[in-house]
Formats: sequence, C-alpha cells, structure tokens
Amino acid sequence: MQTFKIISKNPSQTIDLAEKIAAKLKKGDIIVLSGELGAGKTKFTEGILTYFGLQNEISSPTFTIVNEYNAPQFDIYHFDLYRLADLDEFYAIGGDEYFSKGICIIEWGELIKDILPKNYIEIDIKKDEDDENKRILTIILH
Repeated sequence: MQTFKIISKNPSQTIDLAEKIAAKLKKGDIIVLSGELGAGKTKFTEGILTYFGLQNEISSPTFTIVNEYNAPQFDIYHFDLYRLADLDEFYAIGGDEYFSKGICIIEWGELIKDILPKNYIEIDIKKDEDDENKRILTIILH
C-alpha cells in the first residue's frame, strides 16, 4: 500500500490532478472518494471526465445513485452512495456488477469498502481550515 499527500490550491488544480490520474486509469479501476460535503469529490470526478472528453456531461448522481458515461475506451460509472442506508442497498442496485465493466468512481465509498476488490485507489479530500479554496488530498493505493 502506498500513500501520497497532495495540496491543491484551487478547484482548477484539483481538476488538473484528476486528469493526470485519469491518464493512468484502465478498465476495472476503482476510485473511492471520501470527504465532507463540498470537499471537492464531484470536482475531482469532473477532472477525470475531462480527460476522457466528457467534461460537459458531468452531473452529481445524488438522486440516481449512479451515472453512466460512455468514453471511447470504456464506460465510466460515477456513484454517489451518500443516500444509501447500507451495503444491502448497494447489492440491490447491482453495484458490485459494475466493478469490472469500466472505471468506477465512488463518492462516499467507505460504505462498501468491505466488498471492494483488493486493488483500488482511495482519495480522501479535506478542506483547509485557513483557505477555503485549498484541499489536502490523501491518495492511498490499495
């Protein structure tokens, strides 16, 4: 397991970082994003989608649980598990069946950590107390 800490000074840098990570992603990769409301999880997802030319399609899947994006290389699945009560609800929507279909980006993914494949990328985004634009991203490669 490897851990990295990166400081993003503004939303634009968060998008740039996500694009750099997206360049290395392949089918079957899973990114779990955690952090309080407004920390930048959806902004990070925007960066990944931007890399794949899908920046104009981003929307938060808060009410649909998952949004599907068709990139030329593979599909990208953007989950928002904030409203799920438990792991059974994730199974009920067939969430685990998405893991090998494309790239999965899972906001509030700590709910399903026990069923994730052993290799995934965990990114915890924290707001800086002194600068409202700054974010501290802790990236853990499992």
